[in-house]
Amino acid sequence: MNRASLQLLAAFLLSILLLTGGCQRILPRAGEAKPRKAATREPRATMDSTFQKLSDEYIAGYLDWRPGQGTALGWHQYDGKSTDLSWPSIEKEIGRLRRFDRLLDLVQTNELSRRNFYDFRILRSAIRKELFKFEDRDLYRQNPMTYAGAISVNIYIKRNFAPLRDRVRSLTEVLESAPAVMAAARANLAGDLAQPLVETAIEVAQGSATFLRKDLVEALKGFHEPAARTRFEQANHQAIQELEGYAAWLKEKRLPGAHQNYALGREKYAKMLREGELILLSPDKLLELGLAELKKEQKTFTDTAHRIDPARKAIEVFKDIQKDHPTEEGLIPDTRRNLEAIRRFLVEREIVTIPSSVRPLVEETPQFDRATSFASMETPGPFETKAKEAYYYVTPCEKEWPEPQKEEWLTAFNYYTTDVVSIHEAYPGHYLQFLSLNASSATRVEKIFDSYAFVEGWAHYTEKMMLDAGFGPNMPSRVAQPTGVQAAKYRLAQSDEALLRLCRLCVSVQMHCKGMTVDGATRFFQQNCYYEEKPARQEAIRGTFDPEYLYYTLGKLQLLKLRRDFQIQEGAGFTLRRFHDAVLRYGMPPVRLLREVLLTNRNRWNEMF
Repeated sequence: MNRASLQLLAAFLLSILLLTGGCQRILPRAGEAKPRKAATREPRATMDSTFQKLSDEYIAGYLDWRPGQGTALGWHQYDGKSTDLSWPSIEKEIGRLRRFDRLLDLVQTNELSRRNFYDFRILRSAIRKELFKFEDRDLYRQNPMTYAGAISVNIYIKRNFAPLRDRVRSLTEVLESAPAVMAAARANLAGDLAQPLVETAIEVAQGSATFLRKDLVEALKGFHEPAARTRFEQANHQAIQELEGYAAWLKEKRLPGAHQNYALGREKYAKMLREGELILLSPDKLLELGLAELKKEQKTFTDTAHRIDPARKAIEVFKDIQKDHPTEEGLIPDTRRNLEAIRRFLVEREIVTIPSSVRPLVEETPQFDRATSFASMETPGPFETKAKEAYYYVTPCEKEWPEPQKEEWLTAFNYYTTDVVSIHEAYPGHYLQFLSLNASSATRVEKIFDSYAFVEGWAHYTEKMMLDAGFGPNMPSRVAQPTGVQAAKYRLAQSDEALLRLCRLCVSVQMHCKGMTVDGATRFFQQNCYYEEKPARQEAIRGTFDPEYLYYTLGKLQLLKLRRDFQIQEGAGFTLRRFHDAVLRYGMPPVRLLREVLLTNRNRWNEMF
């Protein structure tokens, strides 16, 4: 059979499979009010059109099973719906994922346009990442946290995308799914589970129950429609009981026999890197890279501290600069003022194009989010058409706290660290990334499926990039000091953030490939990024269930390598703005795909990543 015949056969088989095994509904393309009517006579299928139909069908099924994600994206036909977590439903979704993975095998990629080939790679990575979660990590049998956090209604009180009565109805419907979710958890979970995951799931379930009992009720205290209010209260009461009962069940039935076997192992860890982020480096090579970078960053931290005060230990110097912080009353106004100065710096230095003049609203973190949030960026979904506001939330002191506790809290908001966090969360980190995505010609595939390493790697990359570009010395401070000293204080705060993320990389590999225990990981954080025991242990425990938290640093390093190679390619034409605008133009892909898009002769450079 010749090449042309093979291509026609592949297109034919894909069309048949899509017709016989697919969903009955295809989502409209972005910008369309409804699906287009079929033409009376369709042209011969091309590989591009066949792939587009396949990706449309995949997205429709993907969101049907994950309606909460559909709501978050801004598609409100999913409001009030919940995922069926029964085992038959899970098996059906696994089968669907496998089927689409096989369908992609039939796509003749050499016949795709460049953009569709790019989307093909994103979609294939997204599908295999999901299969890894279902099959290799076996989250629905092995991780009780999967169910503890499944009753989520935050978005319905955070974002005003519909009248309150409609949002209350939707969140009530979600709450009414709690009995089915918790029954599925008891039926699906294995008898022997990892202790850190069980203990964390208990905390999450108890915290969720507290949120429903206190914060949700407080948020809806102004809602007085009698029938809807009664239904909500009944559903909320039952959901609270279900969550508390689940926590008690875990404590009684799963915690006593829990073990410490949370590690993925070398083979699965390498697969996680390869399938999710297209990274081919071995875990051993990654650890070698991480330890080398950690040593370099520790030297930067120490040398920078000595520029401020050579007579004291570096960690003492860092703790001292934390005393330069806003007052309780000035926290939000000062953060808002400095955020505007950061934005102005970007414009004046021509570091990146800001595609919108709309600013994020800097506000206090809502009460219901304060237990778990220090500072965070809350942006609408890329397809949201109503509640389009973005919020940069900063968690204030509580009024009833004693003065020593307030002072301790505010040290974390010292001007230097807060500005570095604002860079990460807003400009030019997550908020600018959101603005650029919305302003770009990114396809639906590119707007829905994201790379952990790109999203967090970009935000973390911008912290160092901004200081390298000269940010910091002219920012306001309550303490009069030489320009060089203020610059060093900013660098010390940025280095502190980098040390944490480097420790995450090293701990992730060692916990999942080399037998490092939670105690050992706790000591690693204490010794290498100078954390106290409690936050160090929290970071260590996170590593047991979030091995991908290495991607903050790994994504940053990938982007730095890409920038060096892009600069070689562009020569005298290179500018930071040209590079950054190009990086933000193509969605949120694995960084390796950006190498293929941005480097015209990528074989000229060593592709470490």
